[in-house]
Amino acid sequence: MPGSTFGTIFRLTTFGESHGPAVGCVVDGCPAGLYFDAEFIQNELDRRRPGQSRIVTQRKETDYFEVLSGVFEGKTTGAPIALLIRNENQRSTDYDHLARAFRPGHADYTWEVKYGNRDFRGGGRSSARETAARVAGGAIAKLLLRNQGIQINAYVSQVGEISLDLHYSDLDFSQTENNAVRCPDQEVAARMEELIMQIRKEGDTIGGVVSCVIKGCPAGLGQPVFDKLHADLGKAMLSINAVKGFEYGSGFAGSAMPGSVHNDIFEKKDSRIFTRTNHSGGIQGGISNGMDIYFRTAFKPVATIMQDQESVSSSGDPILLKGKGRHDPCVVPRAVPIVEAMAALVLADHLLLARTDRL
Repeated sequence: MPGSTFGTIFRLTTFGESHGPAVGCVVDGCPAGLYFDAEFIQNELDRRRPGQSRIVTQRKETDYFEVLSGVFEGKTTGAPIALLIRNENQRSTDYDHLARAFRPGHADYTWEVKYGNRDFRGGGRSSARETAARVAGGAIAKLLLRNQGIQINAYVSQVGEISLDLHYSDLDFSQTENNAVRCPDQEVAARMEELIMQIRKEGDTIGGVVSCVIKGCPAGLGQPVFDKLHADLGKAMLSINAVKGFEYGSGFAGSAMPGSVHNDIFEKKDSRIFTRTNHSGGIQGGISNGMDIYFRTAFKPVATIMQDQESVSSSGDPILLKGKGRHDPCVVPRAVPIVEAMAALVLADHLLLARTDRL
C-alpha cells in the first residue's frame, strides 16, 4: 500500500491499524545530535489520546510510546527513529455487525472497491487511530523547529455555527489547553462545549474549524512550482481524517478584495524587511517571507452517529444501521495536536531542504 510516507528529507512513515496490536511511525532524515525530549513527545500524545474529557470518545488508550531505534543516550543518532504505540483498549466486537455493511460517510465502500477486502474493525488503516503515529513523528519535528525558534500554535476557532471571531494576534495561546475544547477564549469555549454535549445527547455529531499560527519561520522556506510551502501545508492538512477544507492567509475572503487592498506593502525597520499587512499569510510565490504563517482547516462532522441510517450491504441489499462503540461527537478538540504535528513535519522538511538550495 503506497502513500504511507510523507516528506522529502525529513520523512515520516506510519504503520498499524485501529484494532491491530499497535500503531507506530518511522522518522527518517532527522539530523543526529537532536535532544530527544521524551517527556515532550509523550505530552503531545496525551493531547491527542482518547478518553481525556467528557466531550471525546471514551476509548481508554494511554498512548505510551516505545523507542525501538534511532536514539542513544538521549540524542538522535541520525538513523531512522522507530516509535511504537501499543493498542490497549480495542473492542472489536462493536464492529461485528459491519462486516458486510457500508457505513454512510465512511471509507468502507471505497476501500472494498480498491483493495477487494477491508478491515471493518474501526476502519482499520483508514481509522483516525493512525494519527497517533503522526503526532509522535510531528513531536520530533517540533523539537527540531524549537531549536530554530519556530513555534506552532493551533486552536479550535469554530464548532458548528459558534465561532471565535477575534484575530489570532488578540488571543492568548497559553489559554488553549485550559478547557476541553482547546479554544483560547474561555467564554466561547464554554458555549462550544455546551453545543458538543447537546449534540452527543441527540446521538449526532458536529464539525468545526482548527486554526493554526506559525511564528518565527524564517524567510526562504518552500520550493517554487509544485512544492510550494502552502501547497505542502495544504496536502498535509487534507491528509488528516475528516478534513474537508484548507485555506491560508486571506483565503477565500481574499477573492472579494481589490488588489490595492490585498497587496502587502513592504517596509524596512531595524534592518529587517517585513510587510505592513499579512494577507499573504506569510507565504509569497510558495516561499515563506518571514511573517506569521496562518491557516484554517475545516473538519466535517464525525461520520459515526448514534441514529438509524439507511445504507446497503456489500451485496447491495438495503439495510438499516445504527452506530455502536465509542466515538467523538466532535473531532476538532483532539485534532489540534494533529494539525500542529502535520504543520511541523512540513516546516522541518522545508527547513532541511533550504540547506541544499544555496552554497
